[in-house]
Amino acid sequence: MNLDQLRTFLWVARLGGVRRASEQMNVSQPAVSARLQALEDSLRVRLLDRTTRGVSLTREGELLRGYAEQMFFVQQEILQRVADRSGATGLFRVGASETVAESWLPQFLKRLSAEFPRLDLELTVDISVNLREALLARQLDLAFLMGPISEFSVANTDLPEFALGWYRAAGTETADFLSSPVISYARNTRPYRELVAELGKRYGPKVRIYSCASLSASMQMIASGIGVGPVPIALARERVAAGQLERFDPGWTPAPLRFTASWVADPHNSLAERCAELAQAVAEDW
Repeated sequence: MNLDQLRTFLWVARLGGVRRASEQMNVSQPAVSARLQALEDSLRVRLLDRTTRGVSLTREGELLRGYAEQMFFVQQEILQRVADRSGATGLFRVGASETVAESWLPQFLKRLSAEFPRLDLELTVDISVNLREALLARQLDLAFLMGPISEFSVANTDLPEFALGWYRAAGTETADFLSSPVISYARNTRPYRELVAELGKRYGPKVRIYSCASLSASMQMIASGIGVGPVPIALARERVAAGQLERFDPGWTPAPLRFTASWVADPHNSLAERCAELAQAVAEDW
């Protein structure tokens, strides 16, 4: 019995199958199966019941999982509290919404590189619903998204919110929401649903909505006079200063955008937890 075998067993137990464990560990399925077989041989017990739908743990497998979880929790604590962080290696996968990518993400990446100079980084910029799915599928290690994620396995750290303001092309008159399209967020997002509901309540069903998944493209559409829209105030400042956008007040504003740094904390992930702390500090400074 060795740590590689135990770690492999633990991932199979957590994910419910050899294929998913293989993808998570970046190890071939035959190698995963061989480690499991060697572990069972060394302990002289059957740990897994294999079916066409995946695997389930035997009584002995459940007992071993409890011990293995404790072992690797202690390992993570050692890495967090004792080991030199600058020695952390491997691939760290970060997902971010475009709002975050357009704001404090570059400063976060600089801090991350300085504290963990040997880490390799993979960055994904996408809408929050896709980031959530990728995180739950364990395709991301940390996600900056509109949260929190209400899953028992996910930990969330609150990040500063983004206040919104209404913007139009500089030099134009106050928009009539019944004649000017509203440039909105991607259709399958929470801000889109909230905005559509509020516009419908205030102005009826005749308001035209142009949904767009790209924040920078939305701002360009507004600056071009195509329509008006709610934009994070902090991100509109440069375009206002450049004479492209101007803020106006129709008497109400949408709710602020609330973000979290979210990561899968089952098992405990000290690296993701530390990076979430870094992100929170950087975002507050920004």
